[in-house]
Amino acid sequence: APLGRLCKYTLFSLLGAFSEVVLAEEKRTQRLVAIKCIPKKALEGKENNIENEIAVLHRIKHPNIVSLEDIFESTSHLYLVMQLVSGGELFDRIVEKGFYTERDASQLIHQILDAVKYLHDMGIVHRDLKPENLLYYSMDEDSKIMISDFGLSKIEGSGSVMSTACGTPGYVAPEVLAQKPYSKAVDCWSIGVISYILLCGYPPFYDENDAKLFEQILKAEYEFDSPYWDDISDSAKDFICHLMEKEPSKRYTCDQALQHPWISGDTALDKNIHESVSAQIKKNFAKSKWKQAFNATAVVRHMRRLQLGTSLEGPTRRAAQTGTA
Repeated sequence: APLGRLCKYTLFSLLGAFSEVVLAEEKRTQRLVAIKCIPKKALEGKENNIENEIAVLHRIKHPNIVSLEDIFESTSHLYLVMQLVSGGELFDRIVEKGFYTERDASQLIHQILDAVKYLHDMGIVHRDLKPENLLYYSMDEDSKIMISDFGLSKIEGSGSVMSTACGTPGYVAPEVLAQKPYSKAVDCWSIGVISYILLCGYPPFYDENDAKLFEQILKAEYEFDSPYWDDISDSAKDFICHLMEKEPSKRYTCDQALQHPWISGDTALDKNIHESVSAQIKKNFAKSKWKQAFNATAVVRHMRRLQLGTSLEGPTRRAAQTGTA
């Protein structure tokens, strides 16, 4: 669609440290959205795939997946208008809580499994599930969790075996590192890794040396170390073992994982594990400044007071195209 349609939005501020995501308001409805600006240079040679990817993104409608609402292009950029999520990152919220249990972790994983099952049923593999992509929808105490940035990594062409393997190796399935053909099972492995971290606060695989880290993952060598796992139920460990299964054909599917008693039954314990888990999260996952929770409405009110809200008309349009508006 032509850039003209972007005039429907008032741009307010950059979301975080990355200039390519802008907080904006739809003028007619005053609804807040996030606009992702992708330089076309980054897409050169992939033009044919992009239309297909965007068609797929448009079809994705799930309560736990950030939706693509609109799309525009200029000569230099592609603009994706995304649903806004403003509740901050998963780990930050856990650290801030005073009380956190296996049951809380189970409910989070249940939502992620539901969303990924939906994608798999549509024939879509996410390929890059990791905690940084899991954001809370709002600041509400009982806010749902959302898979954010879905598909954008694919559009930007970072879905090849090598870039996936090099991007976030700690979450990547053994078959991806082995450069074997891979399938939906890679997402189930990643959900296993995320479940592991949610219950202890540190990753199952870690080594300063990438080659040694890769070796651990390729062999699926991980432990439930004492004392961190002493108070965690056998059911939780069983659930993780079925997802972090080296052999993709033996690994649980989303359907099987959803039927496991730790998700669908009542085996997830109610014991408060907040102290040990949050201490480990603080130690192992540095707070990423740009995805901190923010109150989007307050940001907009503040911008209006300062009269910094610029509509995409006249000279400001060029600034928006370069991602500096």
